[in-house]
Formats: sequence, C-alpha cells, structure tokens
Amino acid sequence: MDKRLAKRHKRQVSRARQHIKVSEPDLRTPEQVSAAREVSRSVSGRRDALREPYASSPSVRQQPTSPAEDGEARVDSQ
Repeated sequence: MDKRLAKRHKRQVSRARQHIKVSEPDLRTPEQVSAAREVSRSVSGRRDALREPYASSPSVRQQPTSPAEDGEARVDSQ
C-alpha cells in the first residue's frame, strides 16, 4: 500500500510541476522601480483625496421615493 501511495504522490508531483508558471525576472533598474513606486503612491493618494469619507450624498437606496413625492400619479395597466 505504501508503494501505491508513493507512486500516486510521484505522479501528482510530476503533473503539478508541469503546470508551474515561472515568473519572469524584473529587468528594471532600481531608479525605474523607485519611480514606479512614487507614481503608484501618488495615484492612490489622489484617489483618496477626491472624496472624503461620508461626504457624498446619500445613495438612491437610502432616499425613499413614493409616487406622491415625484408629483406623478402612478397608473398600473392591466
């Protein structure tokens, strides 16, 4: 039984190794890497600065709308 399990494990490992995706090395210079980091930081900083938390108007779900508030009478067709 151990021999059978060992063979099964060996097959699983060999199949898993076939599906491994090898990552490519980063060929950028240290200056390029640091510049990319700075750009990434500035983009995320601008994204947060666009709106303050809870500063936006309430969403549509939070605003109750009824036919009387809209000023129109709702007619169901049958």
